[in-house]
Amino acid sequence: MTVEEPLRVTFDVAVPVDHAFDVWTARTALWWPRAHTVSRAPESVVFEPRAGGRIIERGPDGREHVWGQVTVWEPPRRLSFRWHLFFAVDQATDVSIAFEPTPGGTRVMLEQRGFDALGESGAQRREGNASGWAATTAAYRDHLEASEV
Repeated sequence: MTVEEPLRVTFDVAVPVDHAFDVWTARTALWWPRAHTVSRAPESVVFEPRAGGRIIERGPDGREHVWGQVTVWEPPRRLSFRWHLFFAVDQATDVSIAFEPTPGGTRVMLEQRGFDALGESGAQRREGNASGWAATTAAYRDHLEASEV
């Protein structure tokens, strides 16, 4: 069995930690790329603010699509969740995001692991997620740059 390394994405944003966390978790539908959603036009994306809470996309037709489940909720510094957007729940991976203060704002460190549990499809899934997180975090950074704190 091949052991896949965790996927890591780290970047800095010029906003305070609490704002960076809030935009990621409470204003997700404003910046999340529509191509990376089930409905392609979500009315909302909700992180239920607690361990055990769901991550839910609500489409324009009112249908809910569950993307994952929150496992750690420590605002404004840390968030972790089981992630299965576009996959069955039993193919979920683990995503952790840390928000650390820097002199110029916040360092965001995302780590996704658990690809090795997916067997032969783990490497391909990791590669697809790498490009997905690149697009998603770019949209997040662009939104933060364009919005006021």
